[in-house]
Amino acid sequence: MFNFISFGSGSSGNCYLLYTTEEAVMIDAGVGIRTLRKSMHDYGITFDDKIKAILLTHDHTDHVKSVGSMSEKLNLPVYATPEVHAGIERNYCVKRKIAHCNRRMLEKGTATDIAGFEITPIGVPHDSSDNVGYVIRRDGITFSIFTDVGHVTEEMAHAIRHSDYLVIEANYSTEMLASGHYPLHLQQRIRNGYGHLSNIQCADTLAKCYDGKLRHVWLCHLSEENNHPDIARNTVADRLRSKGIGVDSDLQLTTLRRRLPTGAFRVE
Repeated sequence: MFNFISFGSGSSGNCYLLYTTEEAVMIDAGVGIRTLRKSMHDYGITFDDKIKAILLTHDHTDHVKSVGSMSEKLNLPVYATPEVHAGIERNYCVKRKIAHCNRRMLEKGTATDIAGFEITPIGVPHDSSDNVGYVIRRDGITFSIFTDVGHVTEEMAHAIRHSDYLVIEANYSTEMLASGHYPLHLQQRIRNGYGHLSNIQCADTLAKCYDGKLRHVWLCHLSEENNHPDIARNTVADRLRSKGIGVDSDLQLTTLRRRLPTGAFRVE
């Protein structure tokens, strides 16, 4: 058994934590270290000695802006693909870079043991230098996370079918995006297959991939301007129910908050 917390999910900053009583791995570091330290203290987590590593999905600022300072202050190794590490070096919004001695390279499709978690990165389409999701296994449990998803590949769908727990993007409502204030070129960037996943695309993916194994799905990276938690959850729930899948009975469905911790969830 381990636990999952989201400390922020969206363009304001992304940071997730998987932890046991003794150790933890962080996924993305887009939340400030002071905010994170306070939030972890509120959950009774010892910040400095529990976290063993930081995993990065991609090099966009809302996922990596604090990674250099956090890695330096806590002397933490940072795992990412070579392209993501190179992208962080080029990202002028990341003021403090990751020290070379703390950089660890991941290869997509290759499992790595980190703090007792078996972690396998797989490619996820997005308009960053590179982007991965993570399939994470421990004690017979499979936990997968896919944020900032342009479209769902067959490799991702296979991972979803074999996951017990899943974090997946539901970024925007197609109606809100079309009627909102975003200019056409930005709308096209979001929905061109290398931007973000809509509520409907997320719902269709889950309905297609669900085979009774999934226990809990968290919807992540909701747009502040082009989505709402109720709209995202209702869109996904309605689609699942239309396929005879019982939300709150067959599986739990939760939306992650943009700027606040969502709570500690048991993964068992």
